[in-house]
Amino acid sequence: MANTPLIRINGITLYFDGGQTRALNGVDLTIQEGEFVAIVGPSGSGKSSILNVIGTLDTPTAGEIYFRDQAYSTIRDASLFRRENFGFIFQGFHLIPTLSALDNVIVPTIGCEGSSHKARAEALLNSLGLQDRLDHFPGKLAGGERQRVAIARSLINQPRVILADEPTGSLDSANAQQVLDLLAQVVREQGLTLIMVTHDASVSARADRIVHMRDGRVEHPLGAFA
Repeated sequence: MANTPLIRINGITLYFDGGQTRALNGVDLTIQEGEFVAIVGPSGSGKSSILNVIGTLDTPTAGEIYFRDQAYSTIRDASLFRRENFGFIFQGFHLIPTLSALDNVIVPTIGCEGSSHKARAEALLNSLGLQDRLDHFPGKLAGGERQRVAIARSLINQPRVILADEPTGSLDSANAQQVLDLLAQVVREQGLTLIMVTHDASVSARADRIVHMRDGRVEHPLGAFA
């Protein structure tokens, strides 16, 4: 792994409601390129908030985040930066019910230059075993299939980092294992960095490093490599 962290978080706080709600409270964390980092902790500990500030979905109240030494505070177009660098996977899938599996994967490319988005979307779905489901709407797909569509969607813009918030939380154990195997394979083959929030000990056990959170703070920021 590179000596310079891919992501460096320095003293991040995230407050809501005029400071009444403190989601993050002085977080320091570094993540190396190519790592699979699992973020664990009780509900309300700030796990999802960490993903949101890394992915520029929330703006920290104080502190700074660096991506390859670029400070987030210097980013002029957060949506473009997010689209170029991050793919998101959520527990609830967040698929558009009126679009086919193929069109759901293509959605993040809207406004992007190039004409090969459909072909790439088809290739991603095929690689995830959904070659017979391209025209199916989410309501006609099983839970594991919907999550695989969500994985394909997260990869369509060729991001460097996948941010996954409880991606197997809505699946039964068999589908969860299958989805996790597929995700781990894709991340490994493409050399991506994976940051995953999870309550599942069997999922976090597969990570390179486990980061423990409580009360908006990182308890063990250095963790231990498996």
